Amino acid sequence: MRNWIQFPRTEGKASKQAHCDLPEGTWEREVGREGFFGPATHMYHAHPPTDWESFEGPLRPRAYDTNELKDRGPCPWQAARLLENNSVQMRSWRLEQSMDHLVRNADGDDLLFIHNGQAELYCDYGHLSLRDGDYVVIPRSTMWRLETAGAVEALLIECTNGAYQLPDKGLVGPHAIFDPAVLDTPKIDDAFKAQQSDTVAWKVRVKKRNQISTIGYAFNPLDAVGWKGDLSVVRVNWRDIRPLMSHRYHLPPSAHTTFVGNRFVVCTFVPRPFETDPGALKIPFFHNNDDFDEVIFYHRGEFFSRDNIHPGMITWHPTGFTHGPHPVAQGNAFEQKADGTNEVAVMIDTRDPLEACDAAGEVEWDGYVDSWVRCP
Repeated sequence: MRNWIQFPRTEGKASKQAHCDLPEGTWEREVGREGFFGPATHMYHAHPPTDWESFEGPLRPRAYDTNELKDRGPCPWQAARLLENNSVQMRSWRLEQSMDHLVRNADGDDLLFIHNGQAELYCDYGHLSLRDGDYVVIPRSTMWRLETAGAVEALLIECTNGAYQLPDKGLVGPHAIFDPAVLDTPKIDDAFKAQQSDTVAWKVRVKKRNQISTIGYAFNPLDAVGWKGDLSVVRVNWRDIRPLMSHRYHLPPSAHTTFVGNRFVVCTFVPRPFETDPGALKIPFFHNNDDFDEVIFYHRGEFFSRDNIHPGMITWHPTGFTHGPHPVAQGNAFEQKADGTNEVAVMIDTRDPLEACDAAGEVEWDGYVDSWVRCP
Protein backbone atom coordinates (compact mmCIF):
# COMPACT_ATOMS: atom_id res chain seq x y z
CA MET A 1 0.00 0.00 0.00
CA ARG A 2 1.26 3.45 -0.93
CA ASN A 3 0.75 6.28 1.53
CA TRP A 4 0.06 9.04 -0.98
CA ILE A 5 0.13 12.66 0.13
CA GLN A 6 -3.59 13.36 -0.09
CA PHE A 7 -5.42 16.51 0.98
CA PRO A 8 -8.59 17.11 -1.10
CA ARG A 9 -9.10 20.84 -1.63
CA THR A 10 -11.19 23.10 -3.85
CA GLU A 11 -9.91 26.39 -5.23
CA GLY A 12 -11.88 28.85 -7.35
CA LYS A 13 -14.68 27.58 -9.63
CA ALA A 14 -14.87 23.79 -9.74
CA SER A 15 -17.38 20.97 -10.04
CA LYS A 16 -18.14 18.88 -6.96
CA GLN A 17 -18.35 15.73 -9.10
CA ALA A 18 -15.64 14.94 -11.64
CA HIS A 19 -16.83 14.83 -15.27
CA CYS A 20 -20.23 16.31 -14.42
CA ASP A 21 -21.81 19.77 -14.15
CA LEU A 22 -18.73 21.70 -15.23
CA PRO A 23 -18.68 25.42 -14.38
CA GLU A 24 -20.14 27.33 -17.32
CA GLY A 25 -17.63 28.07 -20.06
CA THR A 26 -14.93 25.71 -18.73
CA TRP A 27 -13.11 22.63 -19.95
CA GLU A 28 -12.13 19.91 -17.48
CA ARG A 29 -8.67 18.30 -17.38
CA GLU A 30 -7.76 15.41 -15.08
CA VAL A 31 -4.22 15.28 -13.71
CA GLY A 32 -3.71 11.90 -12.07
CA ARG A 33 -1.20 9.30 -10.94
CA GLU A 34 -1.03 5.54 -11.49
CA GLY A 35 -3.32 5.71 -14.48
CA PHE A 36 -6.78 6.33 -13.09
CA PHE A 37 -6.17 4.64 -9.73
CA GLY A 38 -4.07 7.17 -7.80
CA PRO A 39 -4.67 10.67 -6.44
CA ALA A 40 -6.01 13.14 -8.99
CA THR A 41 -6.93 16.79 -9.43
CA HIS A 42 -9.47 18.17 -11.87
CA MET A 43 -8.56 21.48 -13.44
CA TYR A 44 -11.18 23.78 -15.00
CA HIS A 45 -9.78 25.79 -17.91
CA ALA A 46 -11.10 28.66 -19.97
CA HIS A 47 -9.84 26.98 -23.18
CA PRO A 48 -9.58 23.34 -24.30
CA PRO A 49 -6.16 22.06 -23.13
CA THR A 50 -5.45 20.76 -26.66
CA ASP A 51 -5.96 24.11 -28.41
CA TRP A 52 -2.32 24.39 -29.48
CA GLU A 53 -1.17 26.12 -32.64
CA SER A 54 2.15 24.29 -32.87
CA PHE A 55 3.79 21.26 -31.27
CA GLU A 56 7.48 20.31 -31.55
CA GLY A 57 9.60 17.69 -29.85
CA PRO A 58 9.52 13.97 -29.01
CA LEU A 59 6.43 14.17 -26.77
CA ARG A 60 4.13 14.57 -29.76
CA PRO A 61 1.51 11.86 -30.30
CA ARG A 62 1.90 9.31 -33.09
CA ALA A 63 -0.50 7.50 -35.37
CA TYR A 64 0.19 4.53 -37.63
CA ASP A 65 -1.84 2.86 -40.37
CA THR A 66 -1.24 -0.90 -40.27
CA ASN A 67 -3.20 -1.28 -43.52
CA GLU A 68 -0.13 0.08 -45.31
CA LEU A 69 2.31 -2.49 -43.90
CA LYS A 70 3.81 -4.95 -46.40
CA ASP A 71 5.79 -8.20 -46.38
CA ARG A 72 4.67 -9.45 -42.99
CA GLY A 73 5.31 -13.10 -43.85
CA PRO A 74 3.75 -16.46 -42.92
CA CYS A 75 5.30 -16.61 -39.43
CA PRO A 76 4.24 -14.45 -36.47
CA TRP A 77 7.92 -13.87 -35.68
CA GLN A 78 8.12 -12.07 -39.05
CA ALA A 79 5.20 -9.79 -38.16
CA ALA A 80 5.98 -6.07 -38.15
CA ARG A 81 7.15 -4.96 -34.69
CA LEU A 82 5.62 -1.55 -34.06
CA LEU A 83 6.00 -0.55 -30.40
CA GLU A 84 7.85 -2.20 -27.54
CA ASN A 85 9.53 -1.98 -24.16
CA ASN A 86 10.94 -4.59 -21.78
CA SER A 87 7.45 -5.76 -20.79
CA VAL A 88 5.47 -5.74 -24.03
CA GLN A 89 5.83 -6.06 -27.81
CA MET A 90 3.10 -5.09 -30.26
CA ARG A 91 3.16 -6.58 -33.76
CA SER A 92 0.86 -6.39 -36.78
CA TRP A 93 0.55 -9.65 -38.72
CA ARG A 94 -1.09 -10.54 -42.02
CA LEU A 95 -1.27 -14.25 -42.78
CA GLU A 96 -2.08 -14.93 -46.44
CA GLN A 97 -2.15 -18.74 -46.25
CA SER A 98 -1.96 -21.59 -43.74
CA MET A 99 1.21 -21.90 -41.71
CA ASP A 100 3.40 -24.83 -42.81
CA HIS A 101 5.25 -24.92 -39.48
CA LEU A 102 4.62 -24.60 -35.74
CA VAL A 103 5.78 -21.75 -33.52
CA ARG A 104 6.56 -21.40 -29.84
CA ASN A 105 7.28 -18.21 -27.90
CA ALA A 106 9.76 -18.76 -25.06
CA ASP A 107 9.86 -15.02 -24.26
CA GLY A 108 6.36 -14.66 -22.81
CA ASP A 109 2.62 -15.11 -23.26
CA ASP A 110 1.07 -14.00 -26.56
CA LEU A 111 -2.29 -12.33 -26.96
CA LEU A 112 -3.73 -12.51 -30.49
CA PHE A 113 -6.53 -10.14 -31.43
CA ILE A 114 -8.08 -11.23 -34.74
CA HIS A 115 -8.77 -8.02 -36.67
CA ASN A 116 -10.03 -9.61 -39.90
CA GLY A 117 -10.61 -13.13 -41.20
CA GLN A 118 -11.20 -16.61 -39.85
CA ALA A 119 -8.74 -19.37 -38.94
CA GLU A 120 -8.38 -22.76 -37.31
CA LEU A 121 -5.94 -22.80 -34.40
CA TYR A 122 -4.08 -26.04 -33.67
CA CYS A 123 -1.98 -26.07 -30.51
CA ASP A 124 -0.73 -28.32 -27.72
CA TYR A 125 -4.19 -28.24 -26.15
CA GLY A 126 -6.22 -29.10 -29.23
CA HIS A 127 -8.24 -27.30 -31.92
CA LEU A 128 -10.14 -23.98 -31.74
CA SER A 129 -11.98 -22.09 -34.49
CA LEU A 130 -11.25 -18.34 -34.58
CA ARG A 131 -13.13 -15.39 -36.07
CA ASP A 132 -12.79 -11.62 -36.22
CA GLY A 133 -12.91 -9.96 -32.80
CA ASP A 134 -11.43 -12.95 -30.94
CA TYR A 135 -8.85 -12.48 -28.22
CA VAL A 136 -6.69 -15.61 -27.87
CA VAL A 137 -4.32 -15.94 -24.90
CA ILE A 138 -1.47 -18.33 -25.76
CA PRO A 139 0.61 -19.26 -22.71
CA ARG A 140 4.38 -19.05 -22.94
CA SER A 141 6.04 -21.96 -24.79
CA THR A 142 2.78 -23.32 -26.25
CA MET A 143 3.23 -24.82 -29.73
CA TRP A 144 0.68 -23.58 -32.24
CA ARG A 145 -0.16 -22.84 -35.86
CA LEU A 146 -3.05 -21.40 -37.89
CA GLU A 147 -4.86 -22.87 -40.89
CA THR A 148 -6.81 -20.43 -43.02
CA ALA A 149 -8.70 -20.36 -46.29
CA GLY A 150 -8.09 -16.64 -46.75
CA ALA A 151 -6.12 -13.72 -45.37
CA VAL A 152 -6.10 -13.17 -41.60
CA GLU A 153 -5.02 -9.91 -39.98
CA ALA A 154 -4.12 -9.87 -36.30
CA LEU A 155 -2.63 -7.69 -33.60
CA LEU A 156 -0.09 -9.61 -31.49
CA ILE A 157 0.61 -8.35 -27.97
CA GLU A 158 3.42 -10.18 -26.19
CA CYS A 159 3.59 -10.13 -22.39
CA THR A 160 7.37 -10.35 -22.31
CA ASN A 161 8.71 -12.42 -19.40
CA GLY A 162 5.28 -12.35 -17.81
CA ALA A 163 1.82 -13.91 -17.84
CA TYR A 164 -1.66 -12.63 -18.68
CA GLN A 165 -4.21 -12.50 -15.87
CA LEU A 166 -7.76 -11.22 -15.46
CA PRO A 167 -8.31 -7.88 -13.71
CA ASP A 168 -9.63 -7.58 -10.17
CA LYS A 169 -13.30 -6.74 -10.72
CA GLY A 170 -13.77 -5.47 -7.18
CA LEU A 171 -17.26 -4.51 -6.08
CA VAL A 172 -18.95 -5.72 -9.26
CA GLY A 173 -17.81 -9.32 -8.70
CA PRO A 174 -16.13 -11.98 -10.86
CA HIS A 175 -19.05 -12.41 -13.29
CA ALA A 176 -19.17 -8.77 -14.45
CA ILE A 177 -17.79 -7.54 -17.78
CA PHE A 178 -17.57 -11.16 -18.87
CA ASP A 179 -18.25 -14.33 -16.94
CA PRO A 180 -15.21 -16.67 -16.91
CA ALA A 181 -17.64 -19.34 -18.16
CA VAL A 182 -17.56 -17.69 -21.61
CA LEU A 183 -13.84 -18.45 -21.98
CA ASP A 184 -13.38 -21.13 -24.64
CA THR A 185 -10.54 -23.65 -24.63
CA PRO A 186 -9.26 -25.90 -27.44
CA LYS A 187 -10.78 -29.35 -27.90
CA ILE A 188 -9.14 -32.65 -28.74
CA ASP A 189 -11.77 -33.20 -31.42
CA ASP A 190 -11.86 -35.01 -34.75
CA ALA A 191 -10.17 -32.10 -36.55
CA PHE A 192 -7.30 -32.16 -34.07
CA LYS A 193 -6.86 -35.93 -34.34
CA ALA A 194 -6.99 -35.76 -38.15
CA GLN A 195 -4.00 -33.43 -38.34
CA GLN A 196 -1.80 -35.76 -36.27
CA SER A 197 0.74 -37.77 -38.24
CA ASP A 198 3.66 -40.09 -37.58
CA THR A 199 5.00 -39.84 -41.14
CA VAL A 200 5.01 -36.13 -42.04
CA ALA A 201 7.96 -34.05 -40.84
CA TRP A 202 7.28 -30.79 -38.97
CA LYS A 203 9.44 -27.86 -37.86
CA VAL A 204 8.93 -25.66 -34.82
CA ARG A 205 10.28 -22.09 -34.83
CA VAL A 206 11.01 -21.07 -31.25
CA LYS A 207 11.52 -17.42 -30.31
CA LYS A 208 13.80 -16.70 -27.36
CA ARG A 209 15.23 -13.22 -26.72
CA ASN A 210 13.93 -12.32 -30.19
CA GLN A 211 16.19 -14.92 -31.80
CA ILE A 212 14.76 -17.88 -33.69
CA SER A 213 15.73 -21.53 -33.23
CA THR A 214 14.25 -24.22 -35.49
CA ILE A 215 13.55 -27.73 -34.18
CA GLY A 216 12.73 -30.56 -36.62
CA TYR A 217 10.55 -33.58 -35.95
CA ALA A 218 9.83 -36.64 -38.09
CA PHE A 219 6.21 -36.47 -36.84
CA ASN A 220 3.67 -33.84 -35.86
CA PRO A 221 4.48 -32.88 -32.22
CA LEU A 222 0.86 -31.78 -31.70
CA ASP A 223 0.13 -35.37 -30.70
CA ALA A 224 -1.61 -34.95 -27.32
CA VAL A 225 -4.34 -37.49 -26.60
CA GLY A 226 -5.60 -35.65 -23.52
CA TRP A 227 -4.80 -33.12 -20.80
CA LYS A 228 -6.05 -31.85 -17.44
CA GLY A 229 -5.29 -28.72 -15.47
CA ASP A 230 -5.99 -24.98 -15.33
CA LEU A 231 -3.36 -23.71 -17.78
CA SER A 232 -4.52 -23.55 -21.39
CA VAL A 233 -5.04 -21.41 -24.45
CA VAL A 234 -8.26 -19.43 -23.86
CA ARG A 235 -10.46 -17.37 -26.17
CA VAL A 236 -12.97 -14.56 -25.59
CA ASN A 237 -14.60 -12.39 -28.27
CA TRP A 238 -15.34 -8.70 -27.81
CA ARG A 239 -18.99 -9.58 -28.44
CA ASP A 240 -18.93 -11.50 -25.14
CA ILE A 241 -17.96 -8.36 -23.22
CA ARG A 242 -20.73 -6.54 -21.35
CA PRO A 243 -19.15 -3.20 -20.47
CA LEU A 244 -19.53 -1.41 -17.17
CA MET A 245 -21.73 1.66 -17.65
CA SER A 246 -23.00 4.64 -15.69
CA HIS A 247 -25.73 6.84 -17.14
CA ARG A 248 -24.69 9.71 -14.84
CA TYR A 249 -20.87 9.61 -15.05
CA HIS A 250 -18.29 8.98 -17.81
CA LEU A 251 -16.22 6.03 -16.59
CA PRO A 252 -12.43 6.10 -17.07
CA PRO A 253 -10.80 3.66 -19.54
CA SER A 254 -9.57 1.49 -16.66
CA ALA A 255 -13.18 0.36 -16.14
CA HIS A 256 -12.89 -1.49 -19.45
CA THR A 257 -9.78 -3.55 -18.56
CA THR A 258 -9.88 -7.03 -20.12
CA PHE A 259 -6.41 -8.47 -19.37
CA VAL A 260 -3.57 -7.52 -17.04
CA GLY A 261 0.01 -8.14 -18.15
CA ASN A 262 3.37 -7.46 -16.56
CA ARG A 263 3.40 -3.62 -16.13
CA PHE A 264 0.66 -3.05 -18.70
CA VAL A 265 -3.07 -3.58 -19.18
CA VAL A 266 -5.25 -4.40 -22.21
CA CYS A 267 -8.67 -2.72 -22.33
CA THR A 268 -11.55 -3.16 -24.77
CA PHE A 269 -13.94 -0.44 -25.90
CA VAL A 270 -17.18 -1.94 -27.22
CA PRO A 271 -20.52 -0.38 -28.20
CA ARG A 272 -22.45 1.02 -25.23
CA PRO A 273 -25.16 3.60 -24.52
CA PHE A 274 -24.10 7.20 -24.00
CA GLU A 275 -24.55 8.79 -20.60
CA THR A 276 -28.05 10.26 -20.29
CA ASP A 277 -27.71 12.63 -17.34
CA PRO A 278 -27.81 16.16 -18.82
CA GLY A 279 -24.82 17.35 -16.78
CA ALA A 280 -22.57 14.32 -17.42
CA LEU A 281 -19.76 14.40 -19.99
CA LYS A 282 -20.52 12.18 -22.97
CA ILE A 283 -17.02 12.17 -24.46
CA PRO A 284 -13.63 11.21 -22.94
CA PHE A 285 -12.34 13.90 -20.61
CA PHE A 286 -9.09 15.79 -21.19
CA HIS A 287 -6.33 14.32 -19.10
CA ASN A 288 -2.65 13.88 -18.46
CA ASN A 289 -1.69 10.24 -18.02
CA ASP A 290 1.57 10.96 -16.26
CA ASP A 291 2.53 7.36 -15.49
CA PHE A 292 1.40 5.34 -18.54
CA ASP A 293 1.85 5.42 -22.31
CA GLU A 294 -1.52 4.94 -24.04
CA VAL A 295 -1.92 2.96 -27.28
CA ILE A 296 -5.21 2.29 -29.10
CA PHE A 297 -5.79 -0.11 -31.99
CA TYR A 298 -8.98 0.76 -33.88
CA HIS A 299 -10.82 -2.42 -34.94
CA ARG A 300 -14.19 -1.41 -36.35
CA GLY A 301 -16.97 1.18 -36.27
CA GLU A 302 -17.00 4.94 -35.90
CA PHE A 303 -14.56 6.37 -33.37
CA PHE A 304 -16.61 9.10 -31.77
CA SER A 305 -13.80 11.01 -30.03
CA ARG A 306 -11.34 10.91 -32.95
CA ASP A 307 -11.26 12.43 -36.43
CA ASN A 308 -9.66 10.93 -39.57
CA ILE A 309 -9.15 7.57 -37.86
CA HIS A 310 -10.21 4.34 -39.57
CA PRO A 311 -10.04 0.61 -38.74
CA GLY A 312 -6.52 -0.80 -38.69
CA MET A 313 -4.92 2.39 -37.35
CA ILE A 314 -2.96 2.71 -34.11
CA THR A 315 -2.48 5.84 -31.99
CA TRP A 316 0.20 6.29 -29.33
CA HIS A 317 0.03 9.00 -26.68
CA PRO A 318 3.26 9.08 -24.64
CA THR A 319 3.35 9.56 -20.89
CA GLY A 320 2.87 13.24 -19.99
CA PHE A 321 1.03 14.19 -23.19
CA THR A 322 -2.13 16.20 -22.45
CA HIS A 323 -4.90 14.90 -24.67
CA GLY A 324 -8.62 14.42 -25.12
CA PRO A 325 -11.26 14.45 -27.84
CA HIS A 326 -10.60 16.06 -31.20
CA PRO A 327 -12.34 19.38 -31.94
CA VAL A 328 -14.94 17.60 -34.09
CA ALA A 329 -16.10 15.70 -30.98
CA GLN A 330 -15.88 18.54 -28.46
CA GLY A 331 -19.20 19.99 -29.61
CA ASN A 332 -20.87 16.76 -28.46
CA ALA A 333 -19.52 16.97 -24.91
CA PHE A 334 -22.99 17.12 -23.33
CA GLU A 335 -25.33 16.13 -26.14
CA GLN A 336 -24.82 13.29 -28.60
CA LYS A 337 -26.73 12.75 -31.83
CA ALA A 338 -26.94 8.96 -31.34
CA ASP A 339 -28.06 6.76 -28.45
CA GLY A 340 -24.70 5.10 -28.02
CA THR A 341 -21.19 4.48 -29.27
CA ASN A 342 -20.50 2.37 -32.35
CA GLU A 343 -16.85 1.46 -31.98
CA VAL A 344 -14.60 -1.44 -31.07
CA ALA A 345 -11.01 -0.71 -30.08
CA VAL A 346 -8.18 -2.32 -28.12
CA MET A 347 -6.23 -0.12 -25.71
CA ILE A 348 -2.82 -1.01 -24.26
CA ASP A 349 -1.58 1.16 -21.36
CA THR A 350 2.07 0.56 -20.45
CA ARG A 351 3.72 1.54 -17.16
CA ASP A 352 7.10 1.97 -18.89
CA PRO A 353 7.82 4.19 -21.92
CA LEU A 354 7.48 2.58 -25.34
CA GLU A 355 9.89 2.80 -28.24
CA ALA A 356 8.79 2.88 -31.87
CA CYS A 357 10.29 0.20 -34.12
CA ASP A 358 11.43 0.75 -37.72
CA ALA A 359 8.23 -0.68 -39.21
CA ALA A 360 6.12 1.91 -37.38
CA GLY A 361 8.02 4.76 -38.98
CA GLU A 362 7.21 3.39 -42.42
CA VAL A 363 3.44 3.80 -41.89
CA GLU A 364 3.26 6.88 -39.65
CA TRP A 365 0.72 9.64 -40.21
CA ASP A 366 2.90 12.68 -39.55
CA GLY A 367 -0.07 15.03 -39.36
CA TYR A 368 -1.69 13.37 -36.35
CA VAL A 369 -0.51 16.01 -33.86
CA ASP A 370 -2.22 18.70 -35.96
CA SER A 371 -5.58 16.94 -35.79
CA TRP A 372 -6.29 18.87 -32.57
CA VAL A 373 -5.71 22.23 -34.28
CA ARG A 374 -9.03 23.95 -34.87
CA CYS A 375 -9.92 24.91 -38.42
CA PRO A 376 -10.26 28.70 -38.80
